[in-house]
Amino acid sequence: VQLQASGGGLVQAGGSARLSCVLSGWSLSTWAVGWFRQAPGKDREFVAAVNRPGDSTSYANSVKGRLTISRDNAKNTVYLQMNSLQPDDTAVYSCAVGPFPTASTWARDYRYWGQGTQVTVSS
Repeated sequence: VQLQASGGGLVQAGGSARLSCVLSGWSLSTWAVGWFRQAPGKDREFVAAVNRPGDSTSYANSVKGRLTISRDNAKNTVYLQMNSLQPDDTAVYSCAVGPFPTASTWARDYRYWGQGTQVTVSS
């Protein structure tokens, strides 16, 4: 199982970006998926998750209403649409998959992790 995240870059405050996470080596439909981020000097934190069927999501309070997670099992891809970005959103964003049906917010639940993609929001 391999995960490849992409779509990061430099964005101005108030702007948008869409991250993609492609799973290879396994069918995405068998996994719950989460996005996590880690800013310099800070611990990794939960951002968003989608359950295995794709009908339930979880979000960190800091991103609710601005970020949206979605999945396309046919393309083995999960997306994170990021709107109204702020400098505090600057971090390396990583996707992860876990063999459970729910949209877990706990990093320890996830089994496989991608390398991450850098998102930098300038003020």
